[in-house]
Amino acid sequence: MRHLLSGNADVVASTHAVGSADAADSTDLASTADLADGTGVATSAGAGAADAVDLDVCYRLPPLATGQVHVRSNFVSSIDGATEVDGRSGALGGSADRRVFRLLRWLADVVLVGAGTAVAEDYGPVVVPPDRRERRVAAGQNAVPPIAVVSAALRLEPSARLFAAPVRPLVLTCEAAPPARRGALAEVADVLICGERTVDPAVALRALGERGLGRVLCEGGPSLHADLADAGLLDELCLTFAPLLAGPDHLRMVRGRRWRAPLTMTLGHVLEEDGNLFLRYLRR
Repeated sequence: MRHLLSGNADVVASTHAVGSADAADSTDLASTADLADGTGVATSAGAGAADAVDLDVCYRLPPLATGQVHVRSNFVSSIDGATEVDGRSGALGGSADRRVFRLLRWLADVVLVGAGTAVAEDYGPVVVPPDRRERRVAAGQNAVPPIAVVSAALRLEPSARLFAAPVRPLVLTCEAAPPARRGALAEVADVLICGERTVDPAVALRALGERGLGRVLCEGGPSLHADLADAGLLDELCLTFAPLLAGPDHLRMVRGRRWRAPLTMTLGHVLEEDGNLFLRYLRR
């Protein structure tokens, strides 16, 4: 993996108050030399450099004060913008994307996902290797990040693989959710009420922050991603472009109602491996 473009290496992503890779995955990757010119403006890479890319540095998160939450989203997309093929994102990602995918999970306090994505992708527990568990505990994090599923209708099966995880998942729902489903899921997950008729993303993030889960990794789907961005709650976007055209009639990164305003972001870096581009954008 190599750098193509790099912004200021000291860029710190914005955070907001809501209410009041193991070594083999993070080193020994081909890179260009340091591209930052001191101005924070991205510059083009020179040829022939072969410094190691430390993915932990490339994707490091800012320190958080009590009450702060930082929301990072991660998507893989075809060149023409599809985020799934045959209903699953896994068909788009290669080995390099899987390395970044795992690392972002290992850096997070919690993995946030919409119910539709969790069901379609057959979500299970986050797998964290022993050395990473040690690093997380030393940094004051839980050894393994829990999965937090967002669902107003609670169309989730308590017998699903997700709910057999050794780390108890969270279900973020609303007052209007069917009581019987709430009761059944409460047997296998911590059910949190985050709104009246729908799940309020700000309330959901506040609930996670109150549990010490401030570093939030959102893995979609497009409706949840759109809700977070439209509410001004998305701090950064990590995006992989896979070198293929998927054609029409596929889900895109966001969907839903018209936004109140566009969200402007700053480019943090561009990495490349085997034709895949790995972009990190930070909220201005």
